[in-house]
Amino acid sequence: MTDRVAEFQAPKIKLRDLAHQFWSLARPYWTSDQKWQGLGLLALVVALSLAVVYMTVQVNAWYNDFYTALQNYDVPAFWAAQKRFAILAFFYIIFAVHGTYFRQMLEVKWRKWLTEHFQQKWLQDQRYYRLQLTDAATDNPDQRIAEDVRDFVGASLSLSVDLLRSVVSLVSFVGVLWTLSGALSFTLAGHAVSIPGYMVWVAVVYALIGTVLTFFIGRPLIGLNFLQQRFEADFRYSLVRLRENAESIALYRGEGEESKRLDLRLGRIVQNYWQLMRMQKRLGSFTSFWGQLAIIFPFFVAGPRYLAKEFALGQLMQISSTFGRVYDALQFIIDSFGTLATWKAVIDRLYTFDLGIAKAATLPVLPVADREQGLALANVSVRKPDGETVIADFSLDLIAGDRLLIQGRSGCGKSMFLRTLAGIWPFAAGDVAYPHHPDTLFLSQRPYLPLGTLREALSYPHAAIEDNERLQQVLATMQLSYLVSRLDDTDQWAHVLSWGEQQRIALARALLHRPAVLVLDEATSAIDEATEAAVYQAVIDALPEGVIISVAHRSTLKAFHDRVLNCHGDGHWALA
Repeated sequence: MTDRVAEFQAPKIKLRDLAHQFWSLARPYWTSDQKWQGLGLLALVVALSLAVVYMTVQVNAWYNDFYTALQNYDVPAFWAAQKRFAILAFFYIIFAVHGTYFRQMLEVKWRKWLTEHFQQKWLQDQRYYRLQLTDAATDNPDQRIAEDVRDFVGASLSLSVDLLRSVVSLVSFVGVLWTLSGALSFTLAGHAVSIPGYMVWVAVVYALIGTVLTFFIGRPLIGLNFLQQRFEADFRYSLVRLRENAESIALYRGEGEESKRLDLRLGRIVQNYWQLMRMQKRLGSFTSFWGQLAIIFPFFVAGPRYLAKEFALGQLMQISSTFGRVYDALQFIIDSFGTLATWKAVIDRLYTFDLGIAKAATLPVLPVADREQGLALANVSVRKPDGETVIADFSLDLIAGDRLLIQGRSGCGKSMFLRTLAGIWPFAAGDVAYPHHPDTLFLSQRPYLPLGTLREALSYPHAAIEDNERLQQVLATMQLSYLVSRLDDTDQWAHVLSWGEQQRIALARALLHRPAVLVLDEATSAIDEATEAAVYQAVIDALPEGVIISVAHRSTLKAFHDRVLNCHGDGHWALA
């Protein structure tokens, strides 16, 4: 288990690139047509954050009045301080709650826009398919769109608002602490030394030491968080694969092997999480110790002057409170290091996903020219990703009504040839022309049935057809009349229907949409020969002027085609 986990290494973190990566992901939203709404909400969040800091400054000043009243046994001042605190607390709560509310509103709008942005980029020009053909490090795109976008937006807003609040608090309280602490005077080697605002310098040095130590202790968390997200996604994907292929696995009695695979992926999660736990324990121990020490540290530094009666108890308590506020502002990195580590890992995953989509977009595409009818191929060559040619210099002109059957041994390039016709296979050259979508329909061996009603599955990839009589007639032609009553039922049709039934549902689409060019990639392989002959004849009768191209192994289908292309797999072919 250890060796297998060690194969996976987190990417090298270059902090100097963080700003560039962040802005490349954030820029699309903040320069879109939604930017003014986003900027308006951001301005509200900023204004309310500043109001919260202002109220904190007022509460800090209240400490002096309150504890001075206690020290002097001043009853009127004591009750006046209580009333003032109630007012300050009321407005503090109003500002804090609404600041959080508007930040969450901005988070929802930004996340929705950015998710749709990545979704559209991923789906555009079949990049979701081409991405699988690249060597880009883009595992689990579903997680990157669904979860990483959410975490990126949430962490970006929380970190930026917290950073703003810390900076403003630092500016607001440094002056107060400088004035309250006064100058520290002492003699060193016979020389009089005076340090004005010494508590400010103490806070800076204290926070700086804590920040440096936190960075070195917690730096491994960045890589570990990256790996944790990856391993979690791999495990979830394995479970989804098992569910989607439950029948095949059950027939193979493959649950033992699947259990081993799941245990392996779960083991990666657990082992990495143990490392995360150890690092978080180490980091948490230090930050807790350093934070607790910060509570008494100002008393240790300023206490001697109070005991020397240089200032009152109220001023000592205000110095302690102000020191805490300055320290809190300076220790932003300490408090946020865990969030920063997760944020950096999320940025890295989203950025590499964005680069992967861009790389997929640069893959060469065989352009498909539009023509009114028929299909023409000129000097088409198809290669495997490793460069091996499977079909070379193939030319053919099919007119309306022609039907071509493609045959050959497995792996000879038949399916790659069909992908070339579809314009999604990047490793091809030549000229292809046929009527453009929606006048073409490609049906694969494994039909795709979308989630939803049976009516929607039949109508795919177009909107649901409302003509019940037409749908009933098509189902009857495909010998699926028993499904008519379930047209508007929502179900997991890919699991409810047998493979043969699913293939007939796909063929029914050809009867519904009546394409000018129909391409079938072993689209009847799960149907018995008698039913296959019936549905093929129905398709031919429905598309008398259509061009039909079929890939199949059964020789019985030759009767439904007037030409046969035999692929040999080494670039050679024969057309009969």
